[in-house]
Amino acid sequence: MSDLEALLRVTSPTYRGDGPPDIAFGTYAGAVGTLVLAASNRGVVACSYEDEHVVFERISRVVGGTIGADARRLDPVRRELDAYFSGRLRTFTLSADLQLATPFARTVLKMMVAVPYSTTTTHAALAERIGRPQALHAVSNALQTNPVCVVVPCHRIADDGGYAGGAAAKRHLLTVESRAAAR
Repeated sequence: MSDLEALLRVTSPTYRGDGPPDIAFGTYAGAVGTLVLAASNRGVVACSYEDEHVVFERISRVVGGTIGADARRLDPVRRELDAYFSGRLRTFTLSADLQLATPFARTVLKMMVAVPYSTTTTHAALAERIGRPQALHAVSNALQTNPVCVVVPCHRIADDGGYAGGAAAKRHLLTVESRAAAR
C-alpha cells in the first residue's frame, strides 16, 4: 500500500471506494517534482508542491466531503500538465477551483491567469492592476500560497521572491514557456 493510499484510508474513513469521491486526490510526478493534485466537480482544487498530508488536511477542513483516489477525474489534469511541460499547451482548459484561496488571493490569482504565456509581470504591476498599489506584501503572499500552481501561473512574476516550488522550479517553468514561444 502506498503512502497516499494509506493516507486516504486512515484520514477519510467514510470513503469506502463505493462510488466517486467528492474530491479526487492524487499526485503527479513531473519535471518540477511531485505535485499534489485534487479535483472537485468545479475544477482543479490543488496542484501543489506541499506535502500531500498538508494538502489533504486543508481540503478536508476547507472543502469537506469525501476525498479519495479517482484516476478518471485526475487524468485530464495530468494530460494537461504533460502537454504544458512538453511545450504543447499554453493555456490550461481546466477550471481552477479556488476554494482554498482567500478572497484577496482569488483576486490576485485571477489576474495572474491574464498574464500572457512566456511573459512576466511584477508584484507592483499586479498590485496596481487590482487597485491595491500598496499591497505588495499581500500580493506576494497570495502568489506564494497559490493552491493551484502551474495551472494558475504564479511563476510568471519577474521579481525576486519566493515561489512555492522553489527557484529552480520557477526557472524551469519560465524556460519551458520561453522555448515553446520561440518555436
